[in-house]
Amino acid sequence: MREETRMKRLTAGLLTSLTLCLWLGAGMAAHSRELKFSTPTPEPHIMTKSAHHLADAFAQAGMGDTIAVFPVNKLGDVPTVLSLLQSGAVELAVVPVGDLANRDPSFLAWFLPYQFDTLAEAGAAADSGPAREMLARLDSQGIKGLGYVFPGQRHLLSKQPITSAEEISGLKVRAFPNDIFNSWWRELGAAPTALPLPEIMPSLVTGVIDAVDVDIDIVSGLQMQKQAPYLILTNHMAFPAAILASARWWNSLTPEEQSGFEEMVAETQDWAIMTQTEGEAALLDQLAADGAQIGTIDDPALPAAGETVRNAFLDRDPLIRRFYEANQN
Repeated sequence: MREETRMKRLTAGLLTSLTLCLWLGAGMAAHSRELKFSTPTPEPHIMTKSAHHLADAFAQAGMGDTIAVFPVNKLGDVPTVLSLLQSGAVELAVVPVGDLANRDPSFLAWFLPYQFDTLAEAGAAADSGPAREMLARLDSQGIKGLGYVFPGQRHLLSKQPITSAEEISGLKVRAFPNDIFNSWWRELGAAPTALPLPEIMPSLVTGVIDAVDVDIDIVSGLQMQKQAPYLILTNHMAFPAAILASARWWNSLTPEEQSGFEEMVAETQDWAIMTQTEGEAALLDQLAADGAQIGTIDDPALPAAGETVRNAFLDRDPLIRRFYEANQN
């Protein structure tokens, strides 16, 4: 999505909230209830901040119901939350797209290595036709896909300094548990290790893992640099999350209510992308001030490994190649 369009949509979002107050509030007040919104991350992380942003917009619209945000998987881990969405026990969630890729392989398209140079490029791809089609595929699972948020690009956080791809070989790297992350780290000779988020810090201390595949938001949120101070900006993948709704709840809304909520999600998506893009440099500065040693690796082995992994996954699903081709600059 072009930057001009994003700014227009952000402005329109402010007007939408005022308009919704006039024609939604009275109709929903009679059956007001608290909607549950699950996120997997702590409060400072953009996934959870986006949930609060959307909840605030919902409240300002006077839609009668309220939204309560439950961070750090308080309602259950991601597979549990997805099941709760399907049953209607939870109305809303932010879920990492990596988890959705375990349900539909088309979502693997987001993780093709070195597909996007910047967070802004990845954010622009969220409004591409193939990206929206991925979300639409969730309809058959009783889940309504509404939009995306982006914590940032993926990097490597290590207990030891790393200056070349060769030094990655042999490391035990906490990686997101799906095929493409595993393939990426194995291509570099590392041992990808699946661990729940709460176990990462103690596993760094005990030596269960040597390094972590991260976005900088989660490093800051969990203060990971205190146990693994070397942040290598590999920029190897995008890492979106999806804003999801229970189809049971969604189908209980009128078409006008659905349209109004979609406008709020679109504004939240744009706000989150702009917030992360504009705040990335300041966040890196803060991490450096808090002890992180930040560097990069200039090694042709990284893009070469990326090409190998891309080629292995491009045709796992027709939508993967369509997404890749639609978002080449």
